[in-house]
Amino acid sequence: MRLSREKINHLSNLIIKRLSENEMVEFLKEANDVRLQVVSTITEELKIDDVIDEAVKNTIASYSKKIPEGSNEWEIMYNKLYDEGMKKKRGF
Repeated sequence: MRLSREKINHLSNLIIKRLSENEMVEFLKEANDVRLQVVSTITEELKIDDVIDEAVKNTIASYSKKIPEGSNEWEIMYNKLYDEGMKKKRGF
């Protein structure tokens, strides 16, 4: 999934704002340092998503039976393979 740098920054600001409003949360570092870590984490997660997405699309394209992208069969295969890829990356 592609998110612009601005959207990632916006999300990180929303997360930090929400956390700072929670009286059960105490930042051990400056809020901006935590926000930068949130930006880094989101960015890394999106990279993993992109890698899995590309691998799944390549796998489906390699099948001898050509499945049109966007068809119900393609969507089912994509979701199944994507879920399997995420489980492997997460170590489940």
